[in-house]
Amino acid sequence: MPEKETIERARKDKEEGKAPSTQAGEFVREEMEHIREGKHGARSAKQAVAIGLSKARRAGVKLPPPEKGKTSGRTRKQAKRDLRKSRSSRKHKPSRTRSRAVKPRSAASHRALSRQAHAAARKRSAADRSRAAKKAAATRKRK
Repeated sequence: MPEKETIERARKDKEEGKAPSTQAGEFVREEMEHIREGKHGARSAKQAVAIGLSKARRAGVKLPPPEKGKTSGRTRKQAKRDLRKSRSSRKHKPSRTRSRAVKPRSAASHRALSRQAHAAARKRSAADRSRAAKKAAATRKRK
């Protein structure tokens, strides 16, 4: 279950007209903190990001599942399931297995996150990155 502050920050982002991915970023940030605190362990930065996005979808952020070919079919199915879960109110605790995996914290290290961000950026075209930068600048201007 996400913390109240995280949900509030995401809600504020939504009110400011920011993209769903920006709203979801708050949940990813919370997940990184959890790993650093030793609440649970993710094996890689990618996994930590995936957990954060899953939480965001379940909390009601309208973040669409990844497109076909971008990720495995399993990830897309899970994303669809998360979106459905956001509409229902029943919540579950994390599994025992996940709760016990608290040792590795390197997934949320500055270096791991930097590597993950660079890898994600490399997959995007220059035009796509430019468009995102212009959109961010426009959002900042509105404030």
